[in-house]
Amino acid sequence: MPSFFKNRKSKKDSQQDAENHSGNNSVKNIYSSLSANLDTIKQKTGNSSDIMIRQLKMGENFDIKIAIVYVEGIVDNQSIQEFLLESIMKDNHKETVNKQNVFDLISEDMITIGDVSSINTWNDLFLSLLAGDTLILVDEIDQALTVGTKGGERRAIAESSTQMVVRGPKEAFTESIGTNIAMVRRIIKSPDLWVESMKIGRITQTDITMMYIHGIANDEIIKEIRQRLHKIDIDSILESGYIQQLIEDQTITTFPTIYDTERPDIVAGNLLEGRIAIFVDGTPFVLIAPAVFIQFFQSPEDYYVRFDISTSIRFLRIVMFLISLIAPAAYVAVTTFHQEMVPTQLIVAIAAQREAVPFPAFVEALLMEVTFEILREAGIRLPKAIGSAVSIVGALVIGQAAVQASIVSPAMVIIVSITAIANFATPSFAMAISIRLIRFLFMICAAVFGFYGIILALLMMVVHLCSLRSFGIPYMAPLAPFIPSNNEDTVVRLPWWTLRKRPRLISANTRREGINQRPNPPSSRGMVNGNLEEGDNNET
Repeated sequence: MPSFFKNRKSKKDSQQDAENHSGNNSVKNIYSSLSANLDTIKQKTGNSSDIMIRQLKMGENFDIKIAIVYVEGIVDNQSIQEFLLESIMKDNHKETVNKQNVFDLISEDMITIGDVSSINTWNDLFLSLLAGDTLILVDEIDQALTVGTKGGERRAIAESSTQMVVRGPKEAFTESIGTNIAMVRRIIKSPDLWVESMKIGRITQTDITMMYIHGIANDEIIKEIRQRLHKIDIDSILESGYIQQLIEDQTITTFPTIYDTERPDIVAGNLLEGRIAIFVDGTPFVLIAPAVFIQFFQSPEDYYVRFDISTSIRFLRIVMFLISLIAPAAYVAVTTFHQEMVPTQLIVAIAAQREAVPFPAFVEALLMEVTFEILREAGIRLPKAIGSAVSIVGALVIGQAAVQASIVSPAMVIIVSITAIANFATPSFAMAISIRLIRFLFMICAAVFGFYGIILALLMMVVHLCSLRSFGIPYMAPLAPFIPSNNEDTVVRLPWWTLRKRPRLISANTRREGINQRPNPPSSRGMVNGNLEEGDNNET
């Protein structure tokens, strides 16, 4: 029995040794042998051709072996050449360098790049290597130096393609998380702008950054978001939509409970209100939480123009939202159940148009709505040069042909066109596509119960909206629950000098500006008298 267990133990030990030398070193320490380290790197990366290894020799007798390892394409080659290779190859410390001090000498005296740190595990080594850092390995030393040389080809900062404005900044985020964070840093120059970084995704190891303003953001919300991010256990994170679906409060809803944007000024404005921004490497869309319903109908341009203009435009957006939601359903209800509610001449004209149409109003509306959704999706997926032309020509040709073939009535084409245009007026694409889906539910209710069905669907939608939460914050706040002090920037946007407080449920510090901020110019009479007196003095 003892010999049996002894044999089992020896086999187990030999198996572990074989695993250690076979490249299963995610939590093991780096070897002291340079050749063993390089062999492990090659084996773990499948001897990939983009893993560049440059071996050098140092010392008076060239007896110190070192290796520089990096991944081609994701590093800054100029930094490696000028601040790494040239400094090491000059070897100005040839007489003093030895195997005992070479590691400290390289990190402290030779490398002129600021971001330098030492690591001793294989897990940290591969994370740094595949993130764009350069590794420096020294023979007979069981540590490695990582040098920050992230770079490679990146898309330049350009204008936003999804959130256009007439007045305001034109720049938009890119796919580089470092560039995106720097763009917000340039707007908010405060040491209280805190950034927390983490890696999510067992395979992709995607960089995720949480940004907030300390002292303004609510600590409980920050803690909740941090916990939800740390609980994510998934192979890959390729876009911020992955994070959005994994941390949101409610999944069985078409309404978005987390706001997304590609504009730095929107992120800065929401941070100043106490919200938290989540950056994901590889995507230009940044998540903002918590989000409320009225936020999806606000544009950054609302804060750059006069309050009366922005208020009227917000009212228009709300009207467009209602039109895009219930216009086809209202047409179906009127033509099917409530003809007496329409003026006689108009209902006679509609009946004359529909005389040759073989389908009921619901089938007619459903057919046109589905056709328009197909055209819209085709226009998005087609190449940019022909996408818009195909969608416009397709809509005109199909609409005209359908009317001439008596499949649909001209009134239905007008209703569907107005509905589509009204849907485009919603600033947020996530909210606009939610309306497109809910519209079909309203059409079904109108076909079954008429206007009673529309009212019932509206009540169900309002109850559903009031039940939603975004990280514990009521989705309909500050309308439900009604908070008078926070309704200065909802459907109505009052002047800046009246917006003294931040949202109470979101921010820990609700005070935004001081008192007596209302403009108080000199009286016109005093200015006239002053100018006259000044003119008289000049003439004298």
